[in-house]
Amino acid sequence: MKVLVAMSGGVDSSVAAAMLVARGHEVVGVTMKLWGGDSDTGCCSVSDVDDARRAAQQLDIDHLVFNFGDDFARDVVGPYVDAHAAGRTPNPCVECNRHLKFDRLLGRAESLGFDAIATGHHARVVELDGRRRIARGADREKDQSYVLYMLDDARLARVLLPIGGMTKTDVRAEATRLGLRTATKPDSQDVCFITMRHGREQFLLERTTLRPGRVINEAGVEVGSVDAVELVTVGQRKGLGVAGSDAPRYAVAVDVEAATVTIGSAERLLTDGVTLSGMVWAGEPWRGRASVQCSAHGSPRVATVEPASRQTVLRWDRPARRVAPGQSVVIYDDDIVVGGGTAI
Repeated sequence: MKVLVAMSGGVDSSVAAAMLVARGHEVVGVTMKLWGGDSDTGCCSVSDVDDARRAAQQLDIDHLVFNFGDDFARDVVGPYVDAHAAGRTPNPCVECNRHLKFDRLLGRAESLGFDAIATGHHARVVELDGRRRIARGADREKDQSYVLYMLDDARLARVLLPIGGMTKTDVRAEATRLGLRTATKPDSQDVCFITMRHGREQFLLERTTLRPGRVINEAGVEVGSVDAVELVTVGQRKGLGVAGSDAPRYAVAVDVEAATVTIGSAERLLTDGVTLSGMVWAGEPWRGRASVQCSAHGSPRVATVEPASRQTVLRWDRPARRVAPGQSVVIYDDDIVVGGGTAI
């Protein structure tokens, strides 16, 4: 099989490529150049491209670089800015997987005659009732199935996830055994286009208007202020300009149009459920009890799923913290992804 491996310059994708070489596949590595601006974190820095190239050299495979900068700006960065401007909390890694890794890259691979693409995600492809689905990776601490929930059977037929059955410790051990330069490289944790030096606020200031906002309590009394209401997330505790409170206070609502953040106690964050839009189902819409994940590394919750034509409602088994609008919410049957959408 001829496989194009997305190599980010990290240990996971390096070992994924090595495993496919060992299995006898015809492997070519590729690094996607996505972000043309400053980058010191994530997987878009110059050093990451160099690490990927050198890992490919160690594996004696060809290495390509695809410039998808325009696509990334349109499908990831633009929506990220727009979401903040509207008071939502975006998931840029989800959109990057949706539009770049498993759409744009997959299309390019097919046009070049590759049979499949592979990545270093900690997730598995399983088959159930004749359909391929995404399932949790073997390493629960590193599981990335949450950010791959949008992959359907047609795309999964052309996707390989070689390290999904390995723990991170196993991956690093294999990289060390092979002498790969990425063996001890730290994991990327941050949004690749937000630098540690300038941060999210400066990035957004250069692309949209950020307005100061009032902070009010639930009685409507102004108790503080924030420099930019667009940067406040539901559930946030720090940076709300409130001092001297006897008990912790959290952002329980953000109204960008009114430039107002409402704060309240932890109990006021609790809700009975969440409504989702933009649903993607792995098969038929799921109905009934399921395990639900509301952030990339959050603890699963139990909910009853009530699908409808335009929106899907999840009702928690017990009151749970409110999900910030804009966040992806992924539904599981045990370890298998059955669907996902965006909190509204």
